[in-house]
Amino acid sequence: MDEEPIIEMINVHKTFGSRKILKGMNLKVRKGETMVILGPSGTGKSVSLKHITGLALPDEGDCKLFGDSIAFSPEKVKRKIRARMGVLFQSGALINWLSVYENVALPLREHKLARGEELHRNVMEKLTWLDLVHAKDNLPGDISGGMKKRAGIARALTTNPEILLYDEPTSGLDPVMSNVFNELILRLQKELHVTSVVVTHDMQSAYMIADRISFIYEGEVIFCGTPDEIKTTPHPIVQQFINGRTVGPMILDHSKKKKEV
Repeated sequence: MDEEPIIEMINVHKTFGSRKILKGMNLKVRKGETMVILGPSGTGKSVSLKHITGLALPDEGDCKLFGDSIAFSPEKVKRKIRARMGVLFQSGALINWLSVYENVALPLREHKLARGEELHRNVMEKLTWLDLVHAKDNLPGDISGGMKKRAGIARALTTNPEILLYDEPTSGLDPVMSNVFNELILRLQKELHVTSVVVTHDMQSAYMIADRISFIYEGEVIFCGTPDEIKTTPHPIVQQFINGRTVGPMILDHSKKKKEV
C-alpha cells in the first residue's frame, strides 16, 4: 500500500483572468522524498507551488498538507501548516536593509519562536551549517547570488521545517555553484529528513536530486516517475522537453501567452 502523501494536490483548477493555468492538477509527495516539478515555461509550475504554500486558492479541487487543507481550513490550522514548511524563492528574497544574520533571524522574531541566547544559537547554527558565518554582518547587496540563496535556506531552516519548497534554486548560478546547491539539497534530505518540492528547468539538477519527477504540461501532470523512468518514457512531449528538441508535439510558441503568475 502506498504511504499517505505529506503533500497532495487534488484535481486543482485555477484561472487568472481569461487564462486557465491549472486544469485538473494532481500531485502526491511522499514524506522524506524530493519531488522535482518540470515543464515548459507558463505551464503551471510556479502556480502549483503557490497552491502548496496557500498563497493561491484553487477554483476547484483542494491542496492538502499533513492531511489538512491549506486552502480551506480555518486560519489557525493554516498557520500551523505554514509553520511546518520553509520556502526558498528564486532570488533568496532577502530584505536588502537587514544583514544576513538579521534576515536569518527574521522568522524567529516575527513568530516569537525564540529570543536572546536561544535565538542567537539557532541563527549561528544555521549560518554555520550553510557556511555563512563569515558573511553574517554583510548586507544582501554585498554577497553573491549563491550566498543569497544559501542565506534564504538558512532563514527557512530556523523554524526546523518538515517541508522545503524551492522555486528555481539553481537559476542564475554557474555549473559549479549549481552542483554545490544540488549537493546541499541532497544533504538536507539525508541529514534533516525534510520533504522537498523543487521547481526547475535544470535537467542536470533534476536528475541529480530527484527521487521522482512530475512533468507538467498545459496545467496538468502528464508523467510522474523516477529519473531513470523519465529518461526512458515513450511520451513524445516529455522526450522532446528533456532532450531539448525543437521539433515535436510540444507547442513552442508562447508569444501570445501571458507570463506565468
